[in-house]
Amino acid sequence: MSADLLVRRVARGATALRGGAAWRPTPYQVFGGLFWLVMSLAYWRIPMCCDFGQHAAVVERLKANLLHPLHPMADLPGAGSPYYSPYAVAQGAFARLTGLPGWEVVRLSAPVNLLVLLTGIGRFVRVLAPRRPWAPVLALLAMALLWGTERAWWSGYLGLMSMTGNLGYPSTFAIGLTFWAWALTGTRAAGLGGPVRYVGPSGLRGFTGYAGLGALYGLILLIHPITSIAAALGAVAVVVGWQRGWRGPVVGRWALAGGSALLVAVCWPYFDVFALTGDTSVDAMHRRLYVGMPGHFWLALIGLPALWARARRAARGYGAWWRDPLVLMFTLEYLAVAYGWVSGHYTYGRILGLTLVPLQFATAVELAAPRPWPVWRRALGVAAAVGACVGFLTVQAGAVVPRSLDPVGFDQPPRWPTYEWAARHIGPGEVVITDGYHAVHSIAGYGPNLAAPAWPDPALDERERQRRLAAVRAYLAPDSTLAERTAVARRYHVRWLLLTRWARVPGEAVVVAWSRTTGEVLARINDGASNDSAPSGR
Repeated sequence: MSADLLVRRVARGATALRGGAAWRPTPYQVFGGLFWLVMSLAYWRIPMCCDFGQHAAVVERLKANLLHPLHPMADLPGAGSPYYSPYAVAQGAFARLTGLPGWEVVRLSAPVNLLVLLTGIGRFVRVLAPRRPWAPVLALLAMALLWGTERAWWSGYLGLMSMTGNLGYPSTFAIGLTFWAWALTGTRAAGLGGPVRYVGPSGLRGFTGYAGLGALYGLILLIHPITSIAAALGAVAVVVGWQRGWRGPVVGRWALAGGSALLVAVCWPYFDVFALTGDTSVDAMHRRLYVGMPGHFWLALIGLPALWARARRAARGYGAWWRDPLVLMFTLEYLAVAYGWVSGHYTYGRILGLTLVPLQFATAVELAAPRPWPVWRRALGVAAAVGACVGFLTVQAGAVVPRSLDPVGFDQPPRWPTYEWAARHIGPGEVVITDGYHAVHSIAGYGPNLAAPAWPDPALDERERQRRLAAVRAYLAPDSTLAERTAVARRYHVRWLLLTRWARVPGEAVVVAWSRTTGEVLARINDGASNDSAPSGR
């Protein structure tokens, strides 16, 4: 028996007698766990607002019919709606199993989504900086605080303030999966572990792993198509930056991953994700992303020196600046955002949240480097600390500091009124006309349908949605006649009116309930005005 084997056996025996080595959490496990708890509670304290009603409505429709759900917000067929993703179908199945309403399922999804996001961040940053245990902690702080000094409240934006509104959305889950996908891609491209390291070129496990990785990218594409653009560009950056030796088996593996992603997307039965490439119905509403860009994102530019340093190191070590994956990722995603502005396809601006990730994570990796630091890195640390404080005090603090404990008066997340008081009177699937901004975005999340959906959806021709909006405006017009209102109500099977306190309740409607908070009233239309003919657009 060799001496080194004897030493190893004695060491294992001694460890066993002591009961095993004590487990010590990493810094990221400690801070990530605290972050998960605080942000889950911060999310739960905010009432349903903004896009919450849309996602809750999706769960309600799937709960009613998992295989053939109706349109998320209208009494119309839902075939072709991209809201019916694998993520939403899982939510719908959970709602059917538990009997929970859609809005509660979306609330319960938030901690799950946040867990996927946090573990994905930790895994990806460990691939970027495997010997810097504080890098994931700093990356999380940079992602949460280094945005701008004006509030950016969009799905897919992961500053503290925005998280209080969108943690329960599919976009958060998709971004979490994106970090996992980038980490697994980097592991394979750099040969840091996984099938490439342990299995030869012809190994079945190697090809199986790449097929699974491709399926993960296909899942991201189905769950949140716009996030998948950033995910794909990031994957290209990681592979181009780290993969060495483009031999036949290597090309075959990456081709298999790409083919697997396409196969998963093509086989999904609820909608054709590739048909969305020509859909421009939501471009106009996303123009605001570009108009407010400087105020929303300028603090992230603190990371430019860190990216510049990475580019210089890649140029010295590999002969090309684009060999660094974060540098190339930022370049490709920036070009995609610029294309959205130039072409008028402003929906590409939705990837701005992930476009900041290379800046934020590069800063974190540099500041996690062992000391002593050069002068420029010390300056970067000061700038990042000041930027984080500025971002927290100007925009993000209200997300985690309740108004009751706020000594300064930080900006708070939106607090929309609840519509449970109205929903308890409306049967599932019954059609409502409303004139309130909050109501039109929220009420469908409790189960009712709208005569005119609030958001465009490929499942409903946009011209038909505009006709429905015009019909609703005509119904609510002060000079509308009983005959005109009756025609609209019968055409769209309208049974309920949910009106603000400024609107006139028609004589044929009976007030059933009202809100002490907003003054809104719920009125039931006389049955004779809402029956007979089927709604158009079927």
